[in-house]
Amino acid sequence: MFREGLSTIIGSQADMSIVAQAVDATEAMTEFRRHRPDVTLMDLRLPGANGTDAMIAIRGEFPQARIVMLTTADSDGEIQRALRAGAAAYVLKSMPKNQLLEVIRSVHAGKRFVPPEIAARVAEHMGDEDLTVRELEVLELIRDGHRNKQIADQLSIAETTVNFHIKNLVLKLGANDRAHAVSIAMRRGLFKA
Repeated sequence: MFREGLSTIIGSQADMSIVAQAVDATEAMTEFRRHRPDVTLMDLRLPGANGTDAMIAIRGEFPQARIVMLTTADSDGEIQRALRAGAAAYVLKSMPKNQLLEVIRSVHAGKRFVPPEIAARVAEHMGDEDLTVRELEVLELIRDGHRNKQIADQLSIAETTVNFHIKNLVLKLGANDRAHAVSIAMRRGLFKA
């Protein structure tokens, strides 16, 4: 429904035209190859995939692709990942249509756009150290209720190594303890699932 409404809005603009639509990441890649649009609007949530992953695939083949990420999600992890991957803009679906049209025009002109409220969220954590893949694995297992010994067994590492990872991730997230670290990570959207 959102896609149809957006299509109607864009189609009513004298300086814009819809060249293709896709329902999932695979179709998005196919249609991008076929039409090479000036600007692509990509939903962060796609059936069976993540819009950022689809954008990464498109930009891997077409580095100059200008992609606007549309989403209802404003979690720090998703925002940072999309921007690092080369999104030209990251906007919430709730943005007024006139502003969205201006963002599309701006991206077409080669500019980038991040709304002030999203930029503030990203800036809040700039300079924070990213968690390593292993630290995220440990944190996900903590979230799922595992004790340190169970985490060590599951990851085939020593329990002292688990303790080391927990100490690091608590420090990096500015948390008080492991439960607080999970809470912060959830709020920031650091978990994949």
